[in-house]
Amino acid sequence: MDTVKKAIETLKEGGTVLYPTDTIWGLGCDATNEEACQKIIKIKNRPTNKSLIVLVDDFPMLEQYIPEFNEVCYDLVDYATKPLTIIYPNAKGLAPSVIAEDGSVGIRITKDPVCLQLIRGLKKPIVSTSANISNAPSPVCFDEIDKSIKEQVDTIVEKRVSEKMTQPSQIIKIDLDGKISIIRK
Repeated sequence: MDTVKKAIETLKEGGTVLYPTDTIWGLGCDATNEEACQKIIKIKNRPTNKSLIVLVDDFPMLEQYIPEFNEVCYDLVDYATKPLTIIYPNAKGLAPSVIAEDGSVGIRITKDPVCLQLIRGLKKPIVSTSANISNAPSPVCFDEIDKSIKEQVDTIVEKRVSEKMTQPSQIIKIDLDGKISIIRK
């Protein structure tokens, strides 16, 4: 079975996947499944008070989970030259560990073909957190991913394993009145 198809089945069953993204290698799961998100947190040895980034395939999917946001977000996403994660206010319908204490969530509309296959196959947003142990450097290629991560995930998407990936997304926060805060350039 193709590893992408296997990963979609894994996601549907509440499992975890290691996969290439539009930025760096990611750990993912169904972003609406709290139990699956807790598995990701455990694999990364990540503090439970840190929220997780979510990937969606388009604005209609984003709008299901973010009922209200400033319209400037449409233009920012359309004109971004690099992958852009936006922290939106008042998330709903996502796993509690994905949402920050203030009710916000970081979401990126991805254009990456592998990510799009996963999201569209699951028909839900997926978690996308860097494939590293918490506070360790993000790996730039598949071979640098910690062995314990590879052993703990349920499925590995074996695409682009020889490709270097060095660029995390830009992160900005936009509140309802349009105030923008740059989190990561």
